[in-house]
Amino acid sequence: MFDAVSQFRDVMRVAGLQPPEYIKPGKIHRFPGRDKRPGNKAGWCLLFDDGRAGCFGDWSSGLKETWRADVHQSPSWPSKRCKPVLSSEGHGNNSSSERQIAAAKRAVGIWKKASPAPTYHPYLVRKRIRPHRARIYREALVLPVTDWSGMLTSLQFIAPDGSKRLLAGGRKQGCFIPVAGDAQAPAKIVICEGWATGCTLAELLSSALVIAAIDAGNLLSVALMARCRWPTAKLIIAGDDDRKTPGNPGRRKAREAAKAARARLILPDWPEDAPDSLTDFNDLVTWLTGGKK
Repeated sequence: MFDAVSQFRDVMRVAGLQPPEYIKPGKIHRFPGRDKRPGNKAGWCLLFDDGRAGCFGDWSSGLKETWRADVHQSPSWPSKRCKPVLSSEGHGNNSSSERQIAAAKRAVGIWKKASPAPTYHPYLVRKRIRPHRARIYREALVLPVTDWSGMLTSLQFIAPDGSKRLLAGGRKQGCFIPVAGDAQAPAKIVICEGWATGCTLAELLSSALVIAAIDAGNLLSVALMARCRWPTAKLIIAGDDDRKTPGNPGRRKAREAAKAARARLILPDWPEDAPDSLTDFNDLVTWLTGGKK
C-alpha cells in the first residue's frame, strides 16, 4: 500500500539526511543535519497538512527542497485532510486531538452565530483598518483560524480594548487567519504576524493574498506550508520589529521563516522621529496617518 510518509522519508534519505521515524503532518520536525552529530538540529522537515506534499532542508548546508507525493500510485488515498494522530514524541495523543476536534466544532458554532463586524468597532477605528472578514460576537471581533484545507480550527477574539485571546483547545500550530485575497492561484503572498498588520498590508497591496500567522512562533510553519502549496509564487514575510524586546523575536523569527521558505523579508522602515513603542506595519501606518502623536 502506498505510504506518503515513507516516500517523503525516502526522498530525504536520498538527499543525505536521516529523518525522524515519526513525522506528524502540519508540524515542523528538527533533526541532525547532513553528517552532523546526534543532537544537532540543522535538519528540518514539514509534511503538508493533507499528507501529499512537504518541504525539507538542512540549514547547515543550505539544502532546501519541496516534495509532492506520487498520487498516481495512490488511487485509494483516504482523505484530503490529514488527521494528526502521533505526538512529537511519536506516541498517541488522542486527548489533544479530541480537544482540538471539540474546539473546532465550537468555533463553527460561534462563527455561524456571529454577524459581520461594523466599521465603527473601537479596535478597527483605533487601528485605522477595515473589517475585512471579521465578525462580531458579544462585542468582540471574531477572526477565523483555518488550516490549509480551509477547515476552521479555532477563533481569535479581539475585545474593544484590544486584548486578544484564542479559543481554548483550538489548533494554532501551522494554521493561520485569512485576511484578504484570492487563495486559488496567488502570484504574491504576504505573511505577517497579527491580523491588524495583515489588514494594513492588504489595504496597501490589494493584489496580494495576505494571511496572518497569529504570532512570531507560528511564522516558520505557515511560511513553509505556503511555499509547499504555492512553490512558484512570490512569497513575502512582513516581520514585526520588536525593538524594545531583548533579542527582537519578531525580526529574528521573520528572518528565520524567510530563509527557510525562500521568501523576501520586509520590515518597517522607521522615520527618525518614530517612537520606540511602534513594532509593526500597522503601528507605522497608524502613526503616520494619525498626526504622529
